[in-house]
Amino acid sequence: MPALIGLFVFRLGPIVFAFFMSFTHWDIFSPPQWIGFSNYVEMFSDSTFWEMLKNTFIFSGIYVPAVMAMGLFLAVLVNRKMPGITSFRAIFFSPVVTSAVAIGLVWGWLLSPKYGLLNNFLQLFGINGPSWLGDSKWALMSIAFVMTWKMAGYYMILFLAGLQDIPRTIYEASKIDGATPRQAFWHITLPLLSPTTFFVLIMAIIDSFRNFQIIYTMTRGGPGTSSTTLVYGIYQNAFVFYRMGYASAMAYILLAIVGGITLVNFYLKKRWVKYQY
Repeated sequence: MPALIGLFVFRLGPIVFAFFMSFTHWDIFSPPQWIGFSNYVEMFSDSTFWEMLKNTFIFSGIYVPAVMAMGLFLAVLVNRKMPGITSFRAIFFSPVVTSAVAIGLVWGWLLSPKYGLLNNFLQLFGINGPSWLGDSKWALMSIAFVMTWKMAGYYMILFLAGLQDIPRTIYEASKIDGATPRQAFWHITLPLLSPTTFFVLIMAIIDSFRNFQIIYTMTRGGPGTSSTTLVYGIYQNAFVFYRMGYASAMAYILLAIVGGITLVNFYLKKRWVKYQY
């Protein structure tokens, strides 16, 4: 019963409430007013919404492949028996459990155009680094890099579990047949890791669409709207401009996008996911 109460009060209840709020004008200080589909009409005719949507897909397009590749690389790196390997796994995983606010503040300092360590390092080679977080060309990419650095350890653990589930006898048989380590990776590891890869893909996509803390800490959606994604736009409309109805409509559009992408992935998974050895 306590679990069901928590589910309905803190999960399902707000979801249903937000759905009805998306058809209202509500500024918290006065009762909601039913306005039908006006929030959705305004949203799709607003150039700022389309800018946020573009930024969201750009961020996802950078973050998802990068964090999956980095997670797989780290998993392969620590998937071996050697002294101290547990410590390396803990080190690689530590950014995941570190506060996103703390990470945002530290990386904001590292990427500072004048005093940041990155630009000071580039100066040693005569390169004038850009204003990473103050330049509209680099802000979103910088945030995607920081998010990749923070979350790679989480996906490393997922890939590591998949790697350790592959029978070692298959690798031994391939070695007897003369397969090189590279051939074993491409023709054994990747195909047999496909169920884990599918799960990681879904989780990484969902993760990329709810990227709030790092953006809030590092750029506040700036400069301008160059790093404002849908999630940050929902926060701004709800808790800065007090447009709860409009923010709820944006949240449901985000839900529809993530749900649609997930359904497409589930439809396509039978073409490349292998569940048998």
